Amino acid sequence: MKNILWYLVAGTRGGYTRARIINSIREKPTNANQLAKSLNLDYKTIQHHLNILVENSVLTVIKRGSYGAVYFLSHQIEANIKSFDEIWDRIGNKPGKT
Repeated sequence: MKNILWYLVAGTRGGYTRARIINSIREKPTNANQLAKSLNLDYKTIQHHLNILVENSVLTVIKRGSYGAVYFLSHQIEANIKSFDEIWDRIGNKPGKT
């Protein structure tokens, strides 16, 4: 999981946004619309990054019908949250990040 996190957060374009999403969901599981509002990002951008994080087993999703899916940290990332924290400490909250 550590290698996947490095790739998704530090090794690719959009990694900073994915890290912000992980941190937000870590604080409170939420849906894409709420994330878009709280992170001040476009809804489609959020959906794109959520799909990547789910495909790579970083997040899990519980769907209620066709709308209102709620995202949670996966068990894999919860077991490796220290690795995420190390990456975030190196790349997070740096000026000029979007």
